[in-house]
Amino acid sequence: MFWASYLLAALAVILAWPVPVVLSKARWPGRAPVAALVLWQAIALAGGLSMIGAMLTWGLVPLGDNLLAGLRGLAGLVLDSPADHGLDPVHVFALSAALLLTVHLVFTLLLTYWRIRKQRNRHRDLLNLLSSPSAHSPATLVINYPAPVAYCLPGGEGSVTVLSEGLLELLSPAELEAVMRHERAHLAQRHDLLLLAFAAWRTALPWLPTSQLAQRAVSELTEMLADDAALREARRETLIRAIAVVASGERPAGAADQPPAGLPGSAENDALSTAHRLSRLLTPQPALSAAAQYLVALGAALLLSVPTVLLIAPGLAG
Repeated sequence: MFWASYLLAALAVILAWPVPVVLSKARWPGRAPVAALVLWQAIALAGGLSMIGAMLTWGLVPLGDNLLAGLRGLAGLVLDSPADHGLDPVHVFALSAALLLTVHLVFTLLLTYWRIRKQRNRHRDLLNLLSSPSAHSPATLVINYPAPVAYCLPGGEGSVTVLSEGLLELLSPAELEAVMRHERAHLAQRHDLLLLAFAAWRTALPWLPTSQLAQRAVSELTEMLADDAALREARRETLIRAIAVVASGERPAGAADQPPAGLPGSAENDALSTAHRLSRLLTPQPALSAAAQYLVALGAALLLSVPTVLLIAPGLAG
């Protein structure tokens, strides 16, 4: 496991800096949003696995030649407490760091879920007081607000789409239908779960380029997917006008279309995302070829398999 720990550390560094930077500047994700989302998830998962795995395998080097053998040795050490266990302070520190990072990531995910759920429940309570059901669309609430606003509030069977009276006054029926299809796509494709996971990753490791760039990219890609869903029924020109109108309004905290409150630069990122979406719609590019998308999916699978093999494969001990 000696060499495995070094290889995992190298992979963690690569996935923490050069890979997300290059991918964030690439132009092809707008031509294949689903494939790009899969790749971003693979980068985040493989990066986290490599970070934890590098420390874990280094710490277990004296106890076995692979992860399973090392864990068995660690279990025996904990249960039997032998006087000569072969672990020096460096290995103990590595094991402790791996455990602390794992607990930190899991705890942050649960805490982020609790905070967002609490925020949404509070938002829903306000909507119950300040909104009225739409007379024309099910699971749609209308708020008395002059600015053009449209967003969705996930909640399982209680999910709703929220529109402002200002938006209803500005949009034509066709434009309003395009907006509704966009918001319903967010709910149907459960984009809130993706955004929650990457928000937790950003909160847990705010200094990590992967977490910052990934959250921004994933948020933008989910908007593109919702646009694509709307385009199946709406005309491109209609959707462009609707996006431009909605972009001129303000999005309240808790909406699924924006990053969680408290993240720096969220308003700027939201405006940049809208600009990218409009550019993508105004100058449409052909979808990425099926072969290229398969290659992206294969690359994502390889990213996940490499740290897994390094962790469990025997014969990698130094």
